[in-house]
Amino acid sequence: MPPEPQPATPEAATAAGAAHRSESKPRWTERLHGLGPVIGLVLLCIAGTMLNSDFATVDNAMNVLTRTAFIGIIAVGMCFVIISGGIDLSVGSMAALIAGCVIMFINAMGPMFGSPLLAVVLGALLAVALGAAFGLAHGLLITKGRIEPFIVTLGTLGIFRAYLTYFADGGALTLDNELSDLYAPVYYASLLGIPVPVWVFLIVAIIGGVILNRTAYGRYVQAIGSNEQVARYAAVGVDNVKILTYVLLGVCVGIATLLYVPRLGSASPTTGLLWELEAIAAVIVGGTALKGGAGSITGTVIGAILLSVISNILNLTSIISVYLNAAVQGIVIIVVAFLQRGRR
Repeated sequence: MPPEPQPATPEAATAAGAAHRSESKPRWTERLHGLGPVIGLVLLCIAGTMLNSDFATVDNAMNVLTRTAFIGIIAVGMCFVIISGGIDLSVGSMAALIAGCVIMFINAMGPMFGSPLLAVVLGALLAVALGAAFGLAHGLLITKGRIEPFIVTLGTLGIFRAYLTYFADGGALTLDNELSDLYAPVYYASLLGIPVPVWVFLIVAIIGGVILNRTAYGRYVQAIGSNEQVARYAAVGVDNVKILTYVLLGVCVGIATLLYVPRLGSASPTTGLLWELEAIAAVIVGGTALKGGAGSITGTVIGAILLSVISNILNLTSIISVYLNAAVQGIVIIVVAFLQRGRR
């Protein structure tokens, strides 16, 4: 009788998952690769300052970071999914549907509760709960249903946006004025001169970094992305880890959405359009391997800021049309993927 597999420690799982990596790769090339996003961001900031003096102002920096916060928070969750070897194409549509549901809930519950503040607080909790539920559905379909993540999330991409369009009757769902004024500080308020969304982004990134690098779960995520079969032999609960990874991404989408809603006070079929492209681009530009197994939250944060800086420079200058921003992001993804060829 073969011996029963012993439960894996986080260290053993990480070692097993990384067993196939090449030991001959020089350390300095890995370090240089890790510094790539930082070097790119510094060069972009220098170029932006040279092209327009308004770029290097505190107000513009806060504007860039505030706009980065939404995609950056989603990118933190996306980083876990990609490191584990998965993908999620539905985050933009998910955010749109969550925004619509939250708006409908707050509009309906505000008069019923007689307390607009309570309705807003419960609406925020609903956003996070819906994100977690959608992420759980993705995880179950991928692990228990044995369907590829690309197919599952491609399908829900259409489902989520179709339901928002149905609820909005093809138009837009809008917060009532009184509730909108009460909800607005979530986006427009600041603490110590820094906008609230930036603080939330920072907190989410710190928590994500701790989970990825300092917990057994984070090491299991990296082991699964590095070599799922070896991780299974090491007695890692692969399915449970994958499910939790998609739940974590859904929670990040919910948090980003509840910060985004007060910006416009409405949700329409175009809400969250191409957010999935921006989130994936931020993760990949930040140095996370497309095939999984390696990546960092710090790199993801820098990648998200770098993409926002590109967009900001396009807005401040007339190098190319701002309407080509998505094209620039697509080119960045392709170039980085090309440079990552063969890297795990």
